[in-house]
Amino acid sequence: MDRHVQLRSFVLIAEKSGFAAAAAVEGVTPVVMGRRLSALEDRLGVRLMHRSTRGLRLTEVGAEFLERCRESLRDFEELEQSISASRRAVAGRLVVSAPAGFGRQHVAVHAPAFLAAHPGVQLTLHLTDSLVDLVRDRVDVAVRIGPVIDPHLVVAKLHPNQRVVCGAPAYLARVGEPKTPEELLAHNCLTLAASSGQERGWMFRWGEDIAAMPVRGNLSCSDGQLLTDWMIAGLGLGWRSTWEVRPALARGTLVSVLDAFAVGDYPIQAVYPAQRYVPAKVHALIDFLRDCYLKPGYWDQHAGVPSAAPSGRTRSVRAKARKVRPG
Repeated sequence: MDRHVQLRSFVLIAEKSGFAAAAAVEGVTPVVMGRRLSALEDRLGVRLMHRSTRGLRLTEVGAEFLERCRESLRDFEELEQSISASRRAVAGRLVVSAPAGFGRQHVAVHAPAFLAAHPGVQLTLHLTDSLVDLVRDRVDVAVRIGPVIDPHLVVAKLHPNQRVVCGAPAYLARVGEPKTPEELLAHNCLTLAASSGQERGWMFRWGEDIAAMPVRGNLSCSDGQLLTDWMIAGLGLGWRSTWEVRPALARGTLVSVLDAFAVGDYPIQAVYPAQRYVPAKVHALIDFLRDCYLKPGYWDQHAGVPSAAPSGRTRSVRAKARKVRPG
C-alpha cells in the first residue's frame, strides 16, 4: 500500500474523528480507511489510535506523529507545486486570517476584486482578534498589526501604522489629560483581552528606549470596535491603532494624548510560514493588498473621514489629529 495514502488517511481519520467521515472525503468505505490505519500501525510497530465503542482517541505517540504527518504532507504538496507548470498560475484554496475589525474593513472588502483578478482562487477568511497558529490551523497567510517576533514566519510589510493613546473630550475634561506615561496609573485604561499582548502594558518611547508601561482599568474585551465605542462613550483611555480611531480623531469624538511618547511605526504586515516553496497565490494576495493600501486617499475613503472640518472645538481637535501619522 502506498505510504503517502496511509499517512493522508491517518490525518483524515484524526481530523474527522472517525472512519466514516474520513471515508466520505476519500470516496472509499470506512472498512478501507480502517485497513489503511491498521497497515500503517503494523508497519510502524506502534498503536496510533485507541479504538472503542465510544469512538477513536489518539495515543500519545499518535498525537506526536500526527503533527509530523501534517508537516510531511504539506512538504509533499509544496514539492508537487514547485515542479508543476500549474504552480505558475494563481490558483487553489487560499486561507487568510486577519483581525476581526481590520479584516472586515480592509481585507474582506477587497475579496471580490481579488477573485475577479484571480478566478482560479477559492478564498477562505478567518476573522478573529485571537492570535492564530498558522501551521496548526492551516492558514496560508495572516494579516497582523505590530511587530512579529516568531522566527518561523516570513514578514511582508503592507503599510505603516501607529498606535496612539486617546480618549473622549468629556473623559479628559473630567479626569485630566496625562502628560507622561506614568500618569496613566491615575486613569481608567481600557484594554483588549490577553491574546492581544496588551497584558504586558502599553509601549512608549523614552528618548532612545522603548518600554512597556503597565496600565489598569475596569473594562477589557476581545473586540476592537467595542473598545473604541467604550472610549467614545467616555469610559476611559485606550491604546489604539490609527487605522481604527482615525475617523473618531477627525470628528473630534476622540482626542489623542501622549503623542510625544508614541513608539512610531506599528506596521500592518502580512505573515506566512517559512517554507522553501511559497505558493504564487500567497504572493498575489500580499501584492494586491499592498497596492490597495498605497492608493492615494485610501485610508480616508475606507475609514469614513469627513471631507470638511467642523467648526469650534472639533476643528482644533482635528488639527491635533493630523499630527498623528495616518495609516
